Amino acid sequence: MANKIPRVPAREQDPKVRAANFEEVCYGYDMEEAVLEASRCLNCKKPRCVQACPVNIHIPDFISALHNHDLEKAAATIAEDSSLPSICGRVCPQETQCEGSCILGIKGEPVAIGKLERFVGDWKLNNSRNTASTAPRNGHKVAIVGSGPAGLACASDLAKWGYEVKIFEALHKVGGVLVYGIPEFRLPKTRIVEREIEEVKRLGVEIETDVIVGRTVTVDSLMDEEGYEAVFIGSGAGLPRFMGIPGENLNGVVSANEFLTRANLMHAYDSAYDTPIYVGKRVVVVGGGNVAMDAVRTAKRLGAEAVIIYRRSEKELPARQEEVHHAKEEGVEFRMLTNPIEVLGDEKGWVRGLHCVEMELGEPDESGRRKPIVKQDSDFDVECDVVIMALGTSPNPLLAATTRGLETNRRGCITADEEGTTTREGVFAGGDAVTGAATVILAMGAGRTAAKAIDKYIKSR
Repeated sequence: MANKIPRVPAREQDPKVRAANFEEVCYGYDMEEAVLEASRCLNCKKPRCVQACPVNIHIPDFISALHNHDLEKAAATIAEDSSLPSICGRVCPQETQCEGSCILGIKGEPVAIGKLERFVGDWKLNNSRNTASTAPRNGHKVAIVGSGPAGLACASDLAKWGYEVKIFEALHKVGGVLVYGIPEFRLPKTRIVEREIEEVKRLGVEIETDVIVGRTVTVDSLMDEEGYEAVFIGSGAGLPRFMGIPGENLNGVVSANEFLTRANLMHAYDSAYDTPIYVGKRVVVVGGGNVAMDAVRTAKRLGAEAVIIYRRSEKELPARQEEVHHAKEEGVEFRMLTNPIEVLGDEKGWVRGLHCVEMELGEPDESGRRKPIVKQDSDFDVECDVVIMALGTSPNPLLAATTRGLETNRRGCITADEEGTTTREGVFAGGDAVTGAATVILAMGAGRTAAKAIDKYIKSR
């Protein structure tokens, strides 16, 4: 029986070698490995994996086509619901979504859906197959704010349905968090991100960079003067949070957002570029999510001793298990149940360490996780010369401040319903701008949902 076959492992770079380079960690499957792994799929009549996928890819159908060596059909099946398979195959938390719902996972290992999606996506890029079809232009214009996953997904669907779509991106590079937030060793920029964005452009989507909506143009001017009938805001959450503890203004304290932007978007990891980045000798990253793992593994590759400090136990780490596993393999030190209460500085105003307390876990809080409580008289110092705060982000307030009638909640996130409809008529929003920092695939799901709402809104006018 197919389900007796063990899960096919994906080949990876040796940890000692990769800890000093920015090349991709996982090599992915070759054809033989992919077909063998595809043979494990039971092709369930009621596939739970499809419901668990935020963009509802027809997973058993694409895996069946792959198993039959019909890669064109596999790519076309994915393209019905996702325009970024090579990206999602690499960075989606499949273990809590499609793979987490796989029936094989109940008694054994689930099908490696993410690795199979990546294989098909990469085949499509390497064979230049544009497998998505588009309807004739319908004469309606929609503007998209932000070229991250939410904006790209929304734009792709609308373009397929015949809309004239233009994306406005604030930075000089297209891709949002895909280019500034996720390191090269997890998501190659030229080989994967740029090429998948080219696929979106092939659908007829126009992209203009260096446009800050709220400054260069406004949502109001796009609608009132430039003739856009609807606007989708997928501007992400790029405003970093800090702890509010003494010493956070010392030299050597930086947000993970800035650190990763310098390293990724501005190529600080590449000696051919002159981007300034300071890593010192010993870096402490405060936080336990995927961004914290990206920051600490980047610091390690830039030559620093790298430490994670997190106030809960390892069991509560919100980062993907794969990222934690890779970080440990690469020599990152983890200090759990630890919380900084002050950044310590020297006489010249530079970081020299963190003053911390030990924590213990109490009763569960409103999120269901056990609340960390300070242990009495447990103060101690951790030596370091750089502190990276990876505590989450919130949306930039500029858009809400410059768009009349657009409401936000107390966290600064745009208020929108389940379909992405905001408090301003004709304006829709989704992804991190609405939820706060989340995953690439959830942002894509929100973009697709909003595309349907925009289509319905324009047709009903």
